[in-house]
Amino acid sequence: MIGVFWAQGLLHDSIVKMPRVRLPGLVDVHVHLRVPGGEHKEDFRTGTSAAIAGGFTCVLAMPNTRPPLVTFHDFRSVQTQADTEALCDVNHFAGASPDHLSELPALSKVAAGLKIYLDQTYGPLRVTDLAALLACFSRWPGKTPIALHAEGSNVALGVGLAAAFRKPVHFCHVSRRDEIELIARAKASGIPVTCEVAPHHLFLSALDLPRLGSLGDMRPRLATPDDVAALWEHINTTVDCVATDHAPHTVAEKHGDNPPPGVPGLETALPLMLTAVHAGRLTLDRLVYLMSTRPRAIFGLAEQPETWIEVDTDAEYVLSNDGLYTRCGWTPFAGMRVRGRLRRVTLRGKRVYENEVLVSWPRNRAR
Repeated sequence: MIGVFWAQGLLHDSIVKMPRVRLPGLVDVHVHLRVPGGEHKEDFRTGTSAAIAGGFTCVLAMPNTRPPLVTFHDFRSVQTQADTEALCDVNHFAGASPDHLSELPALSKVAAGLKIYLDQTYGPLRVTDLAALLACFSRWPGKTPIALHAEGSNVALGVGLAAAFRKPVHFCHVSRRDEIELIARAKASGIPVTCEVAPHHLFLSALDLPRLGSLGDMRPRLATPDDVAALWEHINTTVDCVATDHAPHTVAEKHGDNPPPGVPGLETALPLMLTAVHAGRLTLDRLVYLMSTRPRAIFGLAEQPETWIEVDTDAEYVLSNDGLYTRCGWTPFAGMRVRGRLRRVTLRGKRVYENEVLVSWPRNRAR
């Protein structure tokens, strides 16, 4: 539920009225928290601090870690660590691996879903053999989605698998016109597919690469302005979720000889989308649907009691690298002017963030 109220503050000894809107805690279904094996980039404490500072009270973390989360033992170990260290709710995807197919039934009982990488990504997980791919679909129970990193023609492959197995397939970070239009056709045909788009594919294009250099390298790569336009054309119909694909790397790594793909996004997604609301590209209700209601429904996530965020919808400012909670300490959106600022986060009745500062250190108590 969206609530609107007025907050009073003191400025130069006068009362200043500031419009505030109360929204549900946001859900990001696609983050990389780099645990285990990449803690110099991010860890559960820094990553979930960034999540709260972005208005996210629940995140789903990807399994392409080192080692990847392809066994029940490794999954439970990392999930237990997250339950202890994370400041907001965290659950993980299980990773698909041809060498660990026997693990899938057990993993399905605890994971947010099964992640299958059909295209290039950061880390060792990628399924390229059709027999292994069919085996993954056969052995994964149909209750939770199979999330696909699929680009180009592999989106058609994913649609065909969803139709053949009648199991829910969720397409991650859709970025091209032909991909989103195919998913729209699949939905119209009753095929059980959903999809997400990332803010960097909504607000950046290949035209930004000369400015960004290696800081703009990601998977999928930045697309054409026409592809960006297609995502916006479908934002109020086909798209189910806005997910950040928060993928932090250090500045030194990004400027190195072999820069890894990926950009951070947890702390910039909400102001970018609020800016789009002001521009008339979507309504505030649609923002809540894409960043809270629909993600919870797709992945069967329980509501968090007494949890909400408060935003100042009129605040205008410029995004900066300064003051970020993510360990990597940079954003590809630095220098962009936005309208709409997170002011407060309440998690299970406890105020945890206010005016750009974490004011308490909550524990993750439920998934």
